[in-house]
Amino acid sequence: MAVEAKLERLVRQTQAQARVPALTVALHRQDRPLWTFQVGTSGRTERPLDAGTRFRMGSVTKTFTAVLVLQCRDDGLLDLDDPVGKHLSVPRHGDLTVRRLLSHTSGMQREPYGDVWDTLRMPDAQQLLAELDRAERILTPSRRFHYSNVGFAILGQLVAHLRKASWADVLHDRILTPLGLSDVVTDPGERAAVGYLVHPYTDEARPELPVDIGAVAPAGQLWSTAADLARWAAFLADPSIVDPGGAVLKESTLDEMRWPLTTADETLWSEGFGLGLILVPQGERAVHVGHDGAMPGFLAGVYGRRAPAATHPPRALGAAALGSSGTAIAAIGLAHTLLRTSVEEDPADIEPWTPGQAPPPKYASVLGRWWSEGFEFIFSWRDGALRARRELDPADRPSAVFEEIGEDELRGVGGREVGERLRLHRDPQTGDVVRMNWATYRFTRTQETFEPH
Repeated sequence: MAVEAKLERLVRQTQAQARVPALTVALHRQDRPLWTFQVGTSGRTERPLDAGTRFRMGSVTKTFTAVLVLQCRDDGLLDLDDPVGKHLSVPRHGDLTVRRLLSHTSGMQREPYGDVWDTLRMPDAQQLLAELDRAERILTPSRRFHYSNVGFAILGQLVAHLRKASWADVLHDRILTPLGLSDVVTDPGERAAVGYLVHPYTDEARPELPVDIGAVAPAGQLWSTAADLARWAAFLADPSIVDPGGAVLKESTLDEMRWPLTTADETLWSEGFGLGLILVPQGERAVHVGHDGAMPGFLAGVYGRRAPAATHPPRALGAAALGSSGTAIAAIGLAHTLLRTSVEEDPADIEPWTPGQAPPPKYASVLGRWWSEGFEFIFSWRDGALRARRELDPADRPSAVFEEIGEDELRGVGGREVGERLRLHRDPQTGDVVRMNWATYRFTRTQETFEPH
């Protein structure tokens, strides 16, 4: 209860100091009951604010669209390096790749052609694609990060085209239903909170008009409760717990999505982008993965936390903070604060160590200390796999993990030198491994200089 009281106070403090008419939050983790809290007013006298009130999530929508795109890739419908013109008939920019659009490195302008956020007239699907000949490529592709809503609008049309259904229907069938996210919707109905613009020098809060963004929906249309978005954030961080059967996406594919492809700031490196996901380093090898969101009258922060297993982090930890003010940036930061507070104030229970199986006899002579390039490495057998780490590496750096691919040949599937081969050389008399080559580098039982063999 003490932890929940502290979390509640953080929410109340944020709502009061940032002057948010309504603030709803949720914290999801495998080992604790779902925690939700709301403070403020929904703006609708007929429906007071509660855990079922839906808020706009804005660009958090992009994380859903990105997963739909990666589903298409895993199903063989596209390659991430395909130009979009291979699948969509577009008058211009058809050479831009799916990967560049997902990572905001395509160089495309931010919004569709026209002053859409001035007129609030958004294009339909046909108009969006037809007017790409009037949209600018303002940067050279892959030059640097530049956020682009029109890029994700194109990706949404790509998904719809490949699946032969609307983006919204594909989303419902392939993500929302399998994960039980019944409160993630394109139309919030009577459970919608009212979004506001809060005056900077008075306490006046002016309602914002609800805006339907048409064909740009895959970039920012969705609404949700905080509880469903906290579960979604936990999925993005730890799919093995939230989606153990891989009904929505393979765990390895989400690993791919979380790999940073660019940084949002060339000097600070405080925020990176993967494939449709924002990555916010937290120190000590922890990272928050998810997205921010903004729409007129609403701001959202939705993130899951990943940390090395050696630190015994809570599994499937996700947080969502949704506010009904278009200027209360503190609502976004609150999601990160909730995650950190949960870890610090309520650490996960430490599971006891239990004995495991002995390694296969053919790997027994691999275990122990080896030397390469003047450095000492330790090879071990843990959790049913051969592993290796440099002796000088910090404890929280993941070990290399190997998978057998042939006789006395393995490939790295995680950690250091992932993808590289490890070849074992045996003494013809004893059968013991006496030398190894990993990524072509020689590994020996004693420290040796570089000499030809």
